[in-house]
Amino acid sequence: MKKISIINGPNLNLLGKREPNLYGTENFIDYLNKIKKKKIFSNIEISYYQSNYEGKIIDFLHKIGFNYDGIILNAGAYTHTSLGIADAIKAITSPVIEVHISNIYAREHFRKQSFLSSVCQGSILGFGLKSYELGILSFSL
Repeated sequence: MKKISIINGPNLNLLGKREPNLYGTENFIDYLNKIKKKKIFSNIEISYYQSNYEGKIIDFLHKIGFNYDGIILNAGAYTHTSLGIADAIKAITSPVIEVHISNIYAREHFRKQSFLSSVCQGSILGFGLKSYELGILSFSL
């Protein structure tokens, strides 16, 4: 059984409440429970971690980054600011997929820069919450 971890960064604990016109109305835990029930993911153990704190995300990457088959990371605003998270991704051996619910390139200018893209295996963005499922599928190919 493959082990995949989803890590969400700042403010993503407010999914379903925060800017529903941009991020939708479903909270992440409900969405995650639906994913786990899908037959296509029955051979994958999916864990979840969320933090609003950069250092805690880095610590979690260090903790799991040598024994998971894949990591799906939506670093939220840290995508555009965190060299520390980028360095943590470079330091671990588990492959990381960068995920965003919205298309960051169609948003404000400052969101067009990602410090994570170049150190991740790939990036998936703009497909709403389905971006996470696409990330998981990429590890099951």
